[in-house]
Amino acid sequence: MERSRIRSLLQEVSEGRTTVEGALRALRYLPFEDIGFAKIDHHRALRCGREEVILCLGKTPEQVAEIARHILERSSLLLATRADPAHYAAVKEACPDAQYREEARCIVVQKEPVEQQGLVLVLTAGTSDIPVAAEAVVTAEVLGAEVEMISDVGVAGIHRLLKYVERLQEANAIVVVAGMEGALASVVGGMVSRPVIAVPTSVGYGASFQGVAPLLTMLNSCACGVAVVNIDNGFGAGYMAALINEMAAGGPSGEGGDER
Repeated sequence: MERSRIRSLLQEVSEGRTTVEGALRALRYLPFEDIGFAKIDHHRALRCGREEVILCLGKTPEQVAEIARHILERSSLLLATRADPAHYAAVKEACPDAQYREEARCIVVQKEPVEQQGLVLVLTAGTSDIPVAAEAVVTAEVLGAEVEMISDVGVAGIHRLLKYVERLQEANAIVVVAGMEGALASVVGGMVSRPVIAVPTSVGYGASFQGVAPLLTMLNSCACGVAVVNIDNGFGAGYMAALINEMAAGGPSGEGGDER
C-alpha cells in the first residue's frame, strides 16, 4: 500500500468520511498478505518507499499473475523481471494495462504516470550486453529516473566512449554493463566524479567463465567510486542507480520494489 493511499485513508477517518472499522479493514493486509504459495509484502512501499517487485524466474505464469493481481489491488505500479511471454500473457489477462518490455524481459504496469527526474546513464561495452542493460533502464525508469542508454562503447574502441565525456559528468549515477574482461567500468570510474555501478555480464568466450572474469575485474577496479552488483543483475544496478538519482535530484518522485 502506497504512502499516498494511507495518507488519504487517514484523512478520511479524520474527516468522518470513513469509520475506524472501515480503515481497519483497509489496513488488514498492511504487513503482508498470505496467498498460500507467496506472502506479499504490502508494507514495503511504506517501509522502503518502493513496492515489491516480482522475480518471475522459477515461477509459473499462474503464480506470477496471481501475485501481480494482489499487488495491483493496493498499488498503482507493478514491475516484474525475468519474465517470458507466457508470464506476460497470464499477467495481461489479469491486468489489461500490462506492458511487456521484451528486450529487458520485464512486465510493467503503471496505472498512474511516474514523474521522471534527474539523469541515470546506462552504458554497455557491446551490443551483446544490451539485454542486461535494458533491465537496468526499465527498473530505473519505473522508479522515477530519467534514463538514457549509450551502447557499444567498450574499451576495444575507446574513442567511441570519449565522445560522451561531457554527458557522463551530467548524470547523477552511471551504470556500466560489460562482459568479456569487464574493463569498461574502471575506465569510466577514472573519468567521472559520479558513482559508477558496474554490472558484469555472462557475455564472453570460455575463459570469461560465464561472467566470473568481468566480475573479478570490476571487484578489483583501481578506480574509486565503482561499486559492483552480481553477474547479469541489471535490476539491482537500475534500482541502486534510481535511489542515488533520487537523492541527488532532491527527493522521491513516487513510490514504488525489491524483488521477491
